[in-house]
Amino acid sequence: MIALLRRYTHWLHTRWPAGGVEPLPEVREDGSTAVPGLYVAGDLTGIPLLKFSLDSGARVVRTIAADPALSSGPGDALDLVILGAGCAGMAAAVEAKAKGLSFRVYEAAEPFFTIVNFPKAKPIYTYPRGMTPAGSLQVRAEIKEALLEELRAQVAAAGIEVAIGRAERVERVGAALLVHLSPGATVRARRVLIAIGRSGDFRTLGVAGEELPKVYNRLHDPNDFRGRKVLVVGGGDSALEAAIALATSGASVTLSYRGPEFARAKPENQGTLRALEASGALQVELGTRVTRIDQDSVTLEHADQQRTTLPNEVVFTLIGREAPLAFFRRSRVPIAGETSAFGWAAIAVFVAALALMYDWKSNGFLDAALWSKASWPADAPARIASLGHGWAEQVADRSTLVGTIAVSMKSRSFYYTLLYTALIAGFGIQRLRRRDTPYVRLQTLSLFLVQAIPLFLLPEVILPWLGYRGVFSQGAGKAFADALFESYIPAADYAARHWPDWGHPRAYWRAYGFILAWPLNVYNIFTEQPLWWWIAIGFVQTFVLLPLAILRWGKGVYCGWICSCGALAETMGDAHRHKMPHGPGWNRVNMLGQLFLAFAFALLGLRIAAWLLPDSGLGNAFTLLLEGKNTEHQLVNPISYKWFVDVLFAGVLGVGFYFKYSGRVWCRFACPLAALMHIYARFSRFAIIPEKKKCISCNVCTTVCHQGIDVMSFANKGLPMQDPECVRCSACVQSCPTGVLQFGRVNRDGGLISVDSLVASPVRAREGH
Repeated sequence: MIALLRRYTHWLHTRWPAGGVEPLPEVREDGSTAVPGLYVAGDLTGIPLLKFSLDSGARVVRTIAADPALSSGPGDALDLVILGAGCAGMAAAVEAKAKGLSFRVYEAAEPFFTIVNFPKAKPIYTYPRGMTPAGSLQVRAEIKEALLEELRAQVAAAGIEVAIGRAERVERVGAALLVHLSPGATVRARRVLIAIGRSGDFRTLGVAGEELPKVYNRLHDPNDFRGRKVLVVGGGDSALEAAIALATSGASVTLSYRGPEFARAKPENQGTLRALEASGALQVELGTRVTRIDQDSVTLEHADQQRTTLPNEVVFTLIGREAPLAFFRRSRVPIAGETSAFGWAAIAVFVAALALMYDWKSNGFLDAALWSKASWPADAPARIASLGHGWAEQVADRSTLVGTIAVSMKSRSFYYTLLYTALIAGFGIQRLRRRDTPYVRLQTLSLFLVQAIPLFLLPEVILPWLGYRGVFSQGAGKAFADALFESYIPAADYAARHWPDWGHPRAYWRAYGFILAWPLNVYNIFTEQPLWWWIAIGFVQTFVLLPLAILRWGKGVYCGWICSCGALAETMGDAHRHKMPHGPGWNRVNMLGQLFLAFAFALLGLRIAAWLLPDSGLGNAFTLLLEGKNTEHQLVNPISYKWFVDVLFAGVLGVGFYFKYSGRVWCRFACPLAALMHIYARFSRFAIIPEKKKCISCNVCTTVCHQGIDVMSFANKGLPMQDPECVRCSACVQSCPTGVLQFGRVNRDGGLISVDSLVASPVRAREGH
């Protein structure tokens, strides 16, 4: 059984790549941070490309110069202090000079230090080739030495001077920023731009012998190692380029990488590496890790735990650097994905407040002790009637719109649904401002309209109003209402307009079932007596319409365009999508939804058995498992479907962790309908289509995926992304800086069928695609 579950898990989820996301400081699109006046430019914004570094440095300075508040700072402070004299910092300095700002540039080592330390004659990938960065500092050379020459010439012509100094932290003091330099000096500025790049400590292997003098973390001149036995460790561009340079210079090279394939390196580098491997010029050992480094050898461990010892003279550990996160923490700049003690306390308070709200909405455990003692919202009609000016008459006549709404306002779900709809509207507007593409505009409008009309106005206003006006009192209207919205009171009383004290005479809330399919909404199916029309509707929705739609458009046709859970996730959760955790371990947590799906199917089986055997007592057992109630309808079992799945996971935790793990926590990990649609999606033709030659391996697409999908691993290889987790939110397509991605369809072999005509990429929109 365990082996079968593992195979199923692999087939459904864990077969897909699960790359991680490097923690970086939280930086807004204009380069600003949570510290007022403190900006970040360069590859710390998430795009490690030379042209983007130049562009971001110049654009931040333009933003600073255009700010009217800049002149209101202290008179003894510089307009701008730039930390870092790399490409971003120097582009900012040239732009600051052009804007007439008073500024100073500090560099801990030397200008363009990163490029200086590139290997000799290293090719420079100035992607995207058609891009012209903002500002005057431009690049055209494609070899290290020529690039340095043209950059230094432009900086000298602009008259930029660089002061040597290492910044320890930046502190906000009143209206100024205080830059603390080592050892003890300080500089006051109105604005500070951090452009130090990923200049933290080199990552280490953590193995014995790593401290030996033969171990290097950068390559300067590959010719120095001609004829020597060299091991290069790493799977990114730096490692591949070093291995290529060493092999072509005459070294005996082995490249070791822990992964089964190179998921991050540029296609050009991979192609060159494969050609050298085929010619015997170097050896590639995938799926291996270094376990020991000795004076004349190294030991590699393979995926099957077998170990190989290779003769060795030199080791290059090119596995990247840790971003200077400690510097940002000292400067009080939040790190994406990190939560302070205060943040955890705020999350705990928010989750507790949600628990109280959902308990109130669901007439829960505190109802008898607390909520039922309050007159509100049951006295809503009386409050409206007290407004005068004819309100009392309209409230008394339920056939008026005011009278209908007054009765709806006696229900707690009315206020919850109203708040839910308002949040989608408000945060939807913010989402449009943040991601204004044709795709996002239409998607956000669809999500709001579905929530506002069939999930709020229809059950709370339209259907009750029609009922009070007699539409459902006789004939076809009565037959329709009797089949779908059973009456709580006798028909004669309903016709005489005798209403119960607590709300509408019919179960209009069942109209949610027109949109919320089983098993997301189980309550139209799990009834004491079968409601055959709802059973038919639920069957067609879940087992006919959804599979057909998913086959064509993917799971996101429902999750990203219709579902109310998705509506709140894509609006209120949009700004927090980068907080979703990634990696193989989190991908296994996805299977929690399969457990909830199994729970729903088990309840369905028990419900059918109770219908078939009405005197068996199975009905009482079902009620206890579904709602946690006994035969006296008292809450005795919190571990029931309603309270454990619907309230705790979908409500309290699903919404409570929006600001910690993004808005798709419920959708990704626990939703039973999403779990069922994952299975359907394994047979879908939907895919995200990459244009391989344009991929720059920046990992932005993976970072912004709030389903935890490693989108870049597909794009980098030019493979269609068919992970069933995808909800068509378009964030990866919209955020890609080079327009690599677009939605489309593929056949079973991955061949392109078509691409969507609705533009989701602003880059492609500008290019006229």
